[in-house]
Amino acid sequence: MLNDTDLHSLGARRARPRSLLACAGALLAALAFAGCGNSVPSDSVANVDGEVIDKQEFEHWLGAAARSQQAQPGAAPMQVALPDPPDFRKCAAAKLKQPQPPGTPKATEAQGRELCKQEYTQLRDQVMQFLISSEWIEAEAADRDIEAEDSEVDKMFNDQKKQSFPSDKEYQQFLKASGQTEEDLKYRVMLDVLSNKVREAIVKGKADINDPEVRAFYDKNKGQFGQPEKRDLSVVLAEKEADAKKARKELDGGASFKDVADKYSIDEASKGKGGKLAGIAKGQQEKALDDAVFQAKQGELIGPVKTQFGFYVFEVDKVAPGSQQSFEQSRETIRAQLRSTKEQDALNKFVLEFQKEFKEKTNCAKGYTIAQCKNGPKLPDPNDPAAQQQGAPQQGVPQQGGQGAPPSQGAPPPSGG
Repeated sequence: MLNDTDLHSLGARRARPRSLLACAGALLAALAFAGCGNSVPSDSVANVDGEVIDKQEFEHWLGAAARSQQAQPGAAPMQVALPDPPDFRKCAAAKLKQPQPPGTPKATEAQGRELCKQEYTQLRDQVMQFLISSEWIEAEAADRDIEAEDSEVDKMFNDQKKQSFPSDKEYQQFLKASGQTEEDLKYRVMLDVLSNKVREAIVKGKADINDPEVRAFYDKNKGQFGQPEKRDLSVVLAEKEADAKKARKELDGGASFKDVADKYSIDEASKGKGGKLAGIAKGQQEKALDDAVFQAKQGELIGPVKTQFGFYVFEVDKVAPGSQQSFEQSRETIRAQLRSTKEQDALNKFVLEFQKEFKEKTNCAKGYTIAQCKNGPKLPDPNDPAAQQQGAPQQGVPQQGGQGAPPSQGAPPPSGG
């Protein structure tokens, strides 16, 4: 899918070899001011190991991100309110003109500015993350002598374009609405190609799996390759033991579980299904009931059984025996699982070194600092489960299908979807 806010708006900018010229002699100060070394020129937002990201580039991309965010599916049509820091007057004025739901208090100019400021900060950080991550990917690829061939980029671009836009008219409308060019889109595709190649290089030779490893995993985790015995039940859950005994007596007398459950059961879920509970596996119920269920014979009326929820009377209607896949049946599944784990371990190890190396080479201008900047906050650990649960992106990490750009802001969906 063509991700519009994940596409680099670099004008004529292309993947290029890293500079081999160093600052030297009496020109040191002048060249450093102009961007050599790792200083940030006054008209730029960041310097990544001598590669400068200028403000014009940043602002172009910020505008595209803002347009895309406000063009999300389901969003109300509106005039694009581009962020205009530091006062956000135009942005706030545009927001105050937007129709509000009935009964909603009219927002003040101060509230509009604050909302614009929050949106700007979020967009700024996403754009900075993408621009810096793009430099990191290009640098890593260059260090590994990895290139994205024009033919590869063109093929991927054309495939994604065809998937997203059935007609050229829709494609041109998207370009106009997003404020991007075809070159911007192709640059993002080029980064995907580089990212995937870098990833392949990282895991190459590190994910070989031998048969003893597969056998050991199977022997240790047989439960993953089988289905436990399951039982279908008819149940009545009564709040009081006396009611459970009455229910048992009526069932013994030939009454149906549906009628008895309607009369006595406090379990609305099974009661609404005529007293039926299907597909119960061992260990899913409270221990007293679980033990009774899996000791009972099919068709045998059991109860009352006391639990913390009340008193159960039940009958086992059906027993589905458990099954176990053989080692031969599980072999390829296990091999793929172990290969994936080894590849991820290799990537995780690389990530930490990659981030540490390139963060040290990345300086950002005041007002543009993010976690990838040497003068910014600490990078989140991409291997920390807590960070992953919070949706923290892997900063500039080569990944399958993407190069670690910020979350998409309005990727063009397939037509009609």
